[in-house]
Amino acid sequence: MSAEILDAPVVLGPPTTRSARPAVPRTATSIILSVTVIASLAPGLLPRSSWTQALVTGIAAALGLALSAIAHRIVSRVFTPSVRPVARRIALCGSVTAIFAAAVSEAGWQNDLRSAMGTEPTPPMHWVEVWCGAISICAISVVIGVGLMRGGRRLGRTRTVCVILVTGLAGYLVVLPAAWASLTDRFAASNAMIDSSLIIPLTPSKSGSIGSLVRWDDLGREGRKFVSGGTDVDAVRTYVALDAASSATARAQIAVDELEHSGGLTKSHVVVAVPTGSGWVDENATSGIEDRFQGDVATVALQYSYRPSWATFLLAKTEAEDSATALLDAVRTRIAALPAASRPDLYVYGQSLGAIGGSAAVAANPEGICGTLWAGPPAGEVESGSAVVLANTSDPVVRWSTELLTSPPKLDGTQADAPMPQWIPVVSYLQTTVDLMSAQNAPTGHGHRYGADQGSLLPEC
Repeated sequence: MSAEILDAPVVLGPPTTRSARPAVPRTATSIILSVTVIASLAPGLLPRSSWTQALVTGIAAALGLALSAIAHRIVSRVFTPSVRPVARRIALCGSVTAIFAAAVSEAGWQNDLRSAMGTEPTPPMHWVEVWCGAISICAISVVIGVGLMRGGRRLGRTRTVCVILVTGLAGYLVVLPAAWASLTDRFAASNAMIDSSLIIPLTPSKSGSIGSLVRWDDLGREGRKFVSGGTDVDAVRTYVALDAASSATARAQIAVDELEHSGGLTKSHVVVAVPTGSGWVDENATSGIEDRFQGDVATVALQYSYRPSWATFLLAKTEAEDSATALLDAVRTRIAALPAASRPDLYVYGQSLGAIGGSAAVAANPEGICGTLWAGPPAGEVESGSAVVLANTSDPVVRWSTELLTSPPKLDGTQADAPMPQWIPVVSYLQTTVDLMSAQNAPTGHGHRYGADQGSLLPEC
């Protein structure tokens, strides 16, 4: 080879048009990604914060990219798909346009919900935070997913399966029980905390007062809130906490003794209020009941858990049913022992998980009960019968059910309090699941929060 050839300069041609342009996503990627992002922007039941929407949209986008990659790998094993740049560009433009239209529609829907619930419209930076957050969450999810896939390839199929199985068993047998025990300890500690802003009742008609059978320090956090609330000094409020005895039956007997000691059985009306999972009794309901009966009423509640309702619902729902049954039976027995002319009318009230417990107790034995009211009951979890059911159409708790995957929600008897989204198979179920996280953050009278009309809706004998 001559020196001239070796020394000749290498002439590089101009860069090709293809390498200079940014890559256009595959047609399937644009379509799948747009479908998942638009689904994340489908109308929900409640107003959302920017970061909640960013989390939902970011995860949906990452899921769309993962589905696209899986579909491409499966198709590539069968045949090699041809590259059609024009089709890719059309799909990309169509997807961007559809996502933009969905975002505009969702922005209007969010403001409609806020207007119906009497809150401020979304601030100017709301959607900027949504899209910046969604892109960040999607990118982080993709990086984590790619890392896991590469790690799986290096381990090999057999080792990867073994790691998944061992991790799953360790999580189920070790991590989950340890986490549950840790949460229980935290909730117990929170339940024992005394809020110095609460005033110890002075009237003997309230638990925790001087002369009461139940000490103020032994009422628990929610019990102290319950007995210190209200303005009617004639009404009786009694409460027995979870730590009062080891069994529901023993706690129920203490509750009945306290009810009688506080003068509750001298009232014309007695209401058995079944708390939520944390032991909370809605002050709006109690005050509404006291207003309705003009103070001639006693409300008795028995705590069965100090965990949040969702945790008790998933793992210990029978605690609510057993506690409500024990208390109702004990109160009914004590009332039956009174002279017929002086027996008070008996009512049962429950909200959320308390509605499930109260419903089970009444279904087991409805004898001697004047009326029942279930507020915000989980879908399909209560026996309505002759009970009054108070449910907002914007309450995700009353809608959420696996049946929502394939069929519209049953909204008979619900009160329309806000715009209702169109039901979409699967999507509505997922959107309702997201709304569960903020069900208690809505204004009173919307979502999973109910007002003083609970008292007026309690049925007559």
